[in-house]
Amino acid sequence: MKEKQLRLFELEERNSYSLLCQKFANRDFLTPDEFGYHVRNWSRTKGIKINTLSLFSGAGGLDIGFEDVGFNIIESVEIEQKFVQTALLNQGKGKYYCNTKINCANIRDYSPNQNIKIDFIIGGPPCQSFSSAGRRVAGVRGINDDRGTLFQEYVRILKELQPRGFLFENVYGLLGAQGGDAIKQIVQAFKEVGYKLSYRVLDTADYGVPQHRERLIIVGLKDKYFKLPKPTHGPDSKDIPFFNAANALEGLTIEEKASQLGGKFGHLLKEIPPGLNYSFFTEKMGHPNPIFAWRSKFSDFLYKADPTTPIRTLKASGGQYTGPFHWCNRRFTISELKRLQTFPDDYEFVGNYAIGQKQIGNSVPPQFARILGLALLNQVFDIELPFDLKYLNDSDTLSFRKLKREKTNAYLIKAKEAITTIDVETTSIEKHIQYSADLKDNFEWVKVDRNGEYTIKIELEEEIWRINLRNKTQSRTPKIEINIYSQRNDTLFKKVKKIELTSNSYILKDYTALWKAFEDSLSEHNIKVDLVQFAGYYQYKNEIDYNIIFHKKPTQNKSMWKIISMLYEDTPIGKIEPIDFFTQYFHIEKNELLLFFRELKNIGFEIRNTKTNPEIKEDYYLIPYRFPTLNPLSIQLNKSL
Repeated sequence: MKEKQLRLFELEERNSYSLLCQKFANRDFLTPDEFGYHVRNWSRTKGIKINTLSLFSGAGGLDIGFEDVGFNIIESVEIEQKFVQTALLNQGKGKYYCNTKINCANIRDYSPNQNIKIDFIIGGPPCQSFSSAGRRVAGVRGINDDRGTLFQEYVRILKELQPRGFLFENVYGLLGAQGGDAIKQIVQAFKEVGYKLSYRVLDTADYGVPQHRERLIIVGLKDKYFKLPKPTHGPDSKDIPFFNAANALEGLTIEEKASQLGGKFGHLLKEIPPGLNYSFFTEKMGHPNPIFAWRSKFSDFLYKADPTTPIRTLKASGGQYTGPFHWCNRRFTISELKRLQTFPDDYEFVGNYAIGQKQIGNSVPPQFARILGLALLNQVFDIELPFDLKYLNDSDTLSFRKLKREKTNAYLIKAKEAITTIDVETTSIEKHIQYSADLKDNFEWVKVDRNGEYTIKIELEEEIWRINLRNKTQSRTPKIEINIYSQRNDTLFKKVKKIELTSNSYILKDYTALWKAFEDSLSEHNIKVDLVQFAGYYQYKNEIDYNIIFHKKPTQNKSMWKIISMLYEDTPIGKIEPIDFFTQYFHIEKNELLLFFRELKNIGFEIRNTKTNPEIKEDYYLIPYRFPTLNPLSIQLNKSL
């Protein structure tokens, strides 16, 4: 078998590439490492040597693929020191980057060597400004972000060197950033320095990578338009199946200790079927204990990879529960992540697990880069390949988005089948509870043995929950009553039809403490994870009624209590509205509004504007929820209005 593999690239038949791909997909077969070995031998035998400059090189994924097919990386430029250290660690005879000058430098300070003729430029600037991962943290600034303007440095270097062409890689979110203005400006800038552009979103799984990873590829050429390669794997290849995750990891010797998932939600992972995520524990899926609300988390939250398919996109970083996770209910090791990103087994990464994950997750899969490089050899440099590589026409459609929808439906069915096997545990709920607690400045709710700031009394009946908070410094007389019902004429959860929250205090902080006591009860009794899960994601229809009653008129913070009471109406909640809307609704002046919003944030309300989420327009605001939701782990906690 090995002898046959070694001869694959010597085959003269024009269909030998199809044979190669077939073997690659079927485990009879070539791994990405072996594919790289053969194509590298072929390019060296042919003496292909195209002088290339690599910008924003990262950990070298794009460089490895292009080097393998015959692009001679003269120089690479990368600003992150650890990434550069990785490149240097892998440099040398029999390794990679043999002829490469590796620069650790800010692209803004880099000046290319004018004495060396550069034929081609590859690379893509940091993608956080345009990515969905970046959007979840801070919105999309796009080209208004400092990182988003780095493409201008790419253009500057193109203008100076005038190579035959370039390949620019980035996240697919760039197409929609700023309503399409970002891509228009980028395309125009490339055209102005003399290049004909072809660009399209491709899925790396369509090219032999065991990972669905949608990337925008822009190719600019001096004298003609480029045609991107047709998929070599998957349904659009007609007869070559995807290279799946199980095949990718087959035969791998795991030397690192696999890290288990702990913390608050780690135990849930083992119940989730492969291919699904936290949504398995939602009411929509039919879970008997739906602790999460539908679409209240991002899709990679507790996402467990399916070994029978390519996995979803590997992330450079994320929270404790950001997947993909191994189908054996653990984190992937660095060795496994390398395989899933198609880095060679012998490629080493500098740093600890988090740094290694960042380098891998930020990279272009080398196997994807090889296919792109081969297409460029053929079309731009007139090099005949030892196989037929087919190309996309503008009218050709790709099915990866449709496939994603179909797969989602298939996983819904899979989830419901798994849910039917779950034994519903009946647990007895303690009917009467009393405890002391404190509320920290970061909104952490802490139970204490005695002498806490608050005394909490809880009565949990079958159809009604009563939660009373008493500040020991205030009179015992109830002052605030909050009633919570379902709008659906059924229950809030289990058999509970109504929740009553009462407090003896008009101190604003105590209002937050009352909601935190309720949130704690939900979590303690395994009903919902937090208030957001209880209420549901704000972008969906509200199905819960709230009202607030003041047993006596507030004697302090009257204006703030007026604002808080008005939040119990649907009108101002969950919508991005201009400043005039809020001033008219609350009957206050513009110069007062920001002061009120800041005060709301100070007691734990989530308030968003362009400062916290740049995708929100100037002078627009969003109040996602009518109750305080900030907690020690909230992204919004440390953001200023």
